[in-house]
Amino acid sequence: MSDEVGLPEAVSMAIGGMVGGGIFAVLGVVAGAAGTLAWAAFVVAGVLAVCAGYSLLRLNGLCESPRSPVGYVERFTDDNTTLAGVVGWTFVFGYVGTMAMYAYAFGGYFVELTGVSTVASVSIQPFVSALTVAAFVSLNVFGAHASGRAEDVLVGLKVAILLVFGVGGVAYGATHGGLSFGLSNLGIGPLVAAAVSFVAFEGWELLLFDQENIADPRETVRKAIYISIAGATGLYIMVALVTTNLAGIDAIQQHAETALAVAARPFLGQAGFVLISVAALFSTGSAINATLFSSARLSKRLVADDLLPSRLRDASADEPVRPLATLGVLAAGFAFLGSLDAISSFASLAFISIFGGLSFLAFREREDLATAVVPAVGTVGGVSSAAALLWHLFDAERGTFWTVLALAVVVVGVEVLYFERESIASEVRSAERRVENEL
Repeated sequence: MSDEVGLPEAVSMAIGGMVGGGIFAVLGVVAGAAGTLAWAAFVVAGVLAVCAGYSLLRLNGLCESPRSPVGYVERFTDDNTTLAGVVGWTFVFGYVGTMAMYAYAFGGYFVELTGVSTVASVSIQPFVSALTVAAFVSLNVFGAHASGRAEDVLVGLKVAILLVFGVGGVAYGATHGGLSFGLSNLGIGPLVAAAVSFVAFEGWELLLFDQENIADPRETVRKAIYISIAGATGLYIMVALVTTNLAGIDAIQQHAETALAVAARPFLGQAGFVLISVAALFSTGSAINATLFSSARLSKRLVADDLLPSRLRDASADEPVRPLATLGVLAAGFAFLGSLDAISSFASLAFISIFGGLSFLAFREREDLATAVVPAVGTVGGVSSAAALLWHLFDAERGTFWTVLALAVVVVGVEVLYFERESIASEVRSAERRVENEL
């Protein structure tokens, strides 16, 4: 029993999953959409994350024994394995997009910190991003991942650096003309930005995939999810407020992937820029590692349940080498070929879809008004956020819109083809027989 994860470790895992690299990677994109109201976008996204957390916890509580989010779909849709598989695949693709986003940000901070952006007139950022993913795939293949206690220390260090940045920035801003909350610019911007920022709140749900290793899982996971979402939201609000005020929207738009480091210069100087850049490299790198570790094991479970192709099954029972390699190739390719806007939008859309859908499932299982309101807010918020994100991309970033739409169509198409492959093959054989008979 001593090896089981308790509440402090569970909170650390959930906060580490959210804060690990998301804020460094996505804040510039959020600020670009909401301006000085970026902090409000994180409020909206935080509320939706709480609604999703409540919904998943309620579904978990309705099960006879703790299950994963994929298991909820099977349990409450009459064992619909196809729908459960689609949810599982969407989780996996969402994690691929998240890792690509972290890798893209890692490459951006690396270039800024070293001052080397091109070699032979070719940008090195895509290569740095792809090689970073490859390095962590190699580490995971050989089983080199952080222990629970080490992860606690790492998460504490990352949060401490962001707190220094946030508290120091608030103090600096308060003594140099004050901080603007941008309330005069209210509009659809925060809702759009909230949709983009939703990927910064993924990570807490990983606790639900690992409940067998958690002491008193129902109660521990419930407390850890609420504490971690509230803590991450508060930290994001403070960091967003400081960044948009001290860096300025123009500078953020020019340096979207390194916005925090740019904002640190006014009150911490070049040393602050270096500190935040190093912290970003460390945070995005560890976030790639943690997400790769968790998503590979999720993929292994999906393979065992016949929800992913059997070719991903490893002969060895140790490290899931084939899932690791497959996820790594997809994430590296996405980071190499994509833009930060497209990657973050795709990843956010994936998690909005999942959490909105699971909120609707919890709403269907309501018992009274009290158990219906929060899932209803999560469902409506998910649909509204997805619609606002797609509308914004179509209106302001047409190229990114078509990229995200194409990715979504490909992902859904691959999922449908896989889970309906037997019926499709049967239809094809029937058609061939009819043609042969006619001839």
